[in-house]
Amino acid sequence: MRNPPERWLIAAWPGTGEVATTAAIYLLTKLSMHQMSEFSGRAFFEPASVDVHAGLVRAAPLPRNRLFLWLNPAGGRDLVVFLGDAQPAAHRLELCDRLLAEGRALGVSRFFTFSGVTTDMKPNAQSHTFGVAADAASLRELKTREVAILGEGSIAGLNGVALTAAAEAGMPAMCLLGEMPEIAAQLPYPNASAAVLRTFKDLAGLDLDLSELEAYGRSTQAQLTTLYNQFLEALKEATGPQEPPAPPPPSPPEPSRERMLADEDAERVEGLFRRARFDRSAAFELKRELDRLGAFARYDDRFLDLFKRGV
Repeated sequence: MRNPPERWLIAAWPGTGEVATTAAIYLLTKLSMHQMSEFSGRAFFEPASVDVHAGLVRAAPLPRNRLFLWLNPAGGRDLVVFLGDAQPAAHRLELCDRLLAEGRALGVSRFFTFSGVTTDMKPNAQSHTFGVAADAASLRELKTREVAILGEGSIAGLNGVALTAAAEAGMPAMCLLGEMPEIAAQLPYPNASAAVLRTFKDLAGLDLDLSELEAYGRSTQAQLTTLYNQFLEALKEATGPQEPPAPPPPSPPEPSRERMLADEDAERVEGLFRRARFDRSAAFELKRELDRLGAFARYDDRFLDLFKRGV
């Protein structure tokens, strides 16, 4: 009887630069993954408000916790991607324990998280990948791949806390962190997501075309570099040559579920949804457009529902 294939689990929550969620969604779109399960967030999240419609109170939806599967057509290692809508204010380890239990039930043998790490890099510089591990063997592997080891520092939120849960569960685990400039910490920074996935595909022996993500990264980087240079020029004219302070970060589009789109934008989004329904590989173009409009939070459930079987 043939042994079941090895499976690796990648977990992603919203965080710095949206590095983890952008990388995870890119995997979903380019590997044509499908949603296989979901578990309730009731044990980990408390409702912060209620919705009112025509005078009637309705419970606001809790953040969702979804797992997606890619079955390797070559018969090798499978991938499971977990996407959490939000990070809870409490019960973080309990959520990670639940996720690892779900992974064990699916035959997962190794665990990964992605994150962003801010440095003093210039906006036009190339992003590098840093790594940390929950076990000695994973740390050695990172070093053999010439990944820069994060010797000191911290990883905010569940993208780091989950490694503690993995270590306690005895599951090999590591976090890959994409480098990004400090002034972009509140913005989606796809260059860092691309850096993380370049390292991950090497570790996993994964045939993954990153050209679309890298093009998105170059576009975002060019916009940020232009803003940065404009700030330096304005500062130079106002004060004369001197060591410039860090410019204020650009304001990100407000990620509101109530954000309304202009008719032209809404029509373009609907067209991309129709296209993505029949061509999952086109879904990342839709994600990129929703990011540009600051509207992904409004459409995230509908977007991820594209990856349900039969949709």
